[in-house]
Amino acid sequence: MTTETTDPAHELGPIDYLVVEFPGSHLTGEGMPLLVDLVDRGIIRILDLVFFTKDETGTVRGLELADVTGDGRPDLTVFEGVSSGLLGDDEITEAGSLLKPGDSAAVLLYENLWAAPLAAALRRADARMIASGRVPVQDMLDALDALENAG
Repeated sequence: MTTETTDPAHELGPIDYLVVEFPGSHLTGEGMPLLVDLVDRGIIRILDLVFFTKDETGTVRGLELADVTGDGRPDLTVFEGVSSGLLGDDEITEAGSLLKPGDSAAVLLYENLWAAPLAAALRRADARMIASGRVPVQDMLDALDALENAG
């Protein structure tokens, strides 16, 4: 008889992160309703969402979501307090090193809930992921164009 585990970690989907730069600290909030939709539909679960800025002296500091709002754009406070504690100062400093002074960024750490059942089944089968990656969209578009032009 096989005993199924009820350990929540055993049922986790793949975890990804994004660092999104906002040149000139121009945050419109346009993508936020789409992010909320992904959460509402159970496609992803946000583990951490941190906004930060790099000032003219090169100092990186966190932004409260209330600092990001107030311009009549979508309200970001729906994500207030979203923190698993996995992103710390070291990760924010590292991400901040990618910014130019005067720019802002957001780091989003999220679980791919859509893939959790497959990931759990593979773990139960003792499968191991041996490689992972992402194909940049522009590379894919260039490859498709090359195929089309070759034919």
